[in-house]
Amino acid sequence: MELPRLTTILSSASLVLFQSGCAPEITTLDSPAPPITQSEVDLDRYTQKAIGKTSEDVPWIAHVRAFDLNQDGRMDAIGCEAKHDEVIWLRQDENGEFTEVLLASDMQAPVHAEVYDLDEDGDFDILVSCMNIVFPNNDKIGALIALVNDGQQNFTKRILLEGVERVTDTRAQDMDGDGDLDLVVGQFGYDQGEVRWMKNVGPWEYESQSLLHLSGLINVCVDDFNGDGHPDIAAQFSQQWEEIHLFENDGQGNFNDRIIWGSTNHDFASSGMTAADLNQDGMPDLVFANGDGFGPTLKPGPRPWHGIQWLENRGNGAFVYSRIGDLAGAYSPVIRDVDQDGDQDILSVSSFNDWDNPESDSLVWFRNDGNQRFTKVTLAHEPIQLLSIDFADFDGDGRGEIISGCFPSYPPFERISRFAIWKERVHR
Repeated sequence: MELPRLTTILSSASLVLFQSGCAPEITTLDSPAPPITQSEVDLDRYTQKAIGKTSEDVPWIAHVRAFDLNQDGRMDAIGCEAKHDEVIWLRQDENGEFTEVLLASDMQAPVHAEVYDLDEDGDFDILVSCMNIVFPNNDKIGALIALVNDGQQNFTKRILLEGVERVTDTRAQDMDGDGDLDLVVGQFGYDQGEVRWMKNVGPWEYESQSLLHLSGLINVCVDDFNGDGHPDIAAQFSQQWEEIHLFENDGQGNFNDRIIWGSTNHDFASSGMTAADLNQDGMPDLVFANGDGFGPTLKPGPRPWHGIQWLENRGNGAFVYSRIGDLAGAYSPVIRDVDQDGDQDILSVSSFNDWDNPESDSLVWFRNDGNQRFTKVTLAHEPIQLLSIDFADFDGDGRGEIISGCFPSYPPFERISRFAIWKERVHR
């Protein structure tokens, strides 16, 4: 999930370790890597253009994912509008213009969408995680909904899971080696949450197995993290836990849970995680953000410890923590070779910042020098309160563009742009 927690800090460090059942193998922010020392401002690198419909309403774009949904060779995007319970298709035409198409309504506050051929019929379906109510609620109101494609981009809703803690992220992967797609589900809840996997036992039939009951789950990532040939699960938890768990898979859907990172700062404010091979050594790493602006203070906003972190995969399930750099209100880390120099960079946005300051960061690029030393490059000061971004070649020129979604959760409700495409001005 990439949404504000709006939570209070509930427990002490001893309670965290007692309830999680094992002591973390961690490096925490009590002993961080040296902070970033180089920074730049490059406001001219990208031009920003609003796309989709215009509205006077304050948007709640919880998630945006780049994907060529109709497979016409032109990159589109899928968006989750949590306020109006809509899943949206931003369809690109041959002139590079985007038309906003409503794929589904009454979607119970969708907050994350991924695209898969779930029924293996040759077209792409959409797997949507739904919180039902975005702001704090402990009721079992979450749902997992598939939008099933008829091959002509007409979608039918199919509820796969409901009556559970609020769902924030779901991935499809063959977890037990039987050749079909299972589901890995993350449930934020509020006081209760869960990680589960749903074994595929037949067409649109699943058997649920709980892996862990713990609140505050933000994102799940699925990859072979320990190099044994089987997909594992990494899960990022916020609330009072502020931990990352690794569920190691034996290849038959049996999982061993252990904590691979945790912070002693209970206001660490975890806000998003992605898996990518940042140092290109052939092993998937984890890059994660902490930037939730809600917490024990009355006014949401930036915290001095907000930023981007890296868990470097050293093999056999061992990870080493590094601090990439500071970014107030950091959300939605995306790993791509932004400048096409052969290494992996990081893009991120600020959802919570000091928006009374017109020079507060909104869109940031952490530029990699090839040796995982990063320079923080501020790309934009507005629009503000961006929550989700993705990066893809939208115009077919071989270089990537950024797509962003805006979720203003706290005033000021100004200088905002619902959806936007960011294109490089010149090739550099």
